[in-house]
Amino acid sequence: MFRPLRSLLIPLATVLVLAGCGGSPGSGTSESSPEPSSTATASTEPSSTAPSSPTPSSPASSGPAAAPSSPAATSLTVEFRAEGADVTDTYSLECDGGAPVGSSAAPDPVAACAALAAQGAEVFAPLDPNLMCTQMIKGPQRAHVSGTLDGAAVDREFLLANGCEIPRWESLTGLLGPAEATL
Repeated sequence: MFRPLRSLLIPLATVLVLAGCGGSPGSGTSESSPEPSSTATASTEPSSTAPSSPTPSSPASSGPAAAPSSPAATSLTVEFRAEGADVTDTYSLECDGGAPVGSSAAPDPVAACAALAAQGAEVFAPLDPNLMCTQMIKGPQRAHVSGTLDGAAVDREFLLANGCEIPRWESLTGLLGPAEATL
């Protein structure tokens, strides 16, 4: 009695499976198989899809004549903490290449723009976590700098708390002010 029922279920299941495979109009089964693998490939390759996205923006940005000056623009906001905790001063700096544009309350806008143009984004790069830094403190001052540098977003905290951070601060005294010890 169960044998005839099993012999009916097997062909019925086969028909349902084939109907599911041939559900897409057009070339049916041969196209359904590549679709899942191309979907799997697409989900495995979001990084290769992402670089394709900036490539189209490159031609779009190279189309307008004003685009090269836009990425070269630098616009930074500095939140200065004289004693390290509370913000005591906030100011901005705008540069086009190595020259300041607009008004700025930075300690020395000309020197700041020149230093940023010379050093580039490297000064905003995180320190190597394996780097050994001397444990010295030159002052409690801190400065949080955010905005864009040559069109790229930057966001970094500068401090005078070790032998690796102090030279970074000193290379940007036009933007951050002199590294004066007040301890």
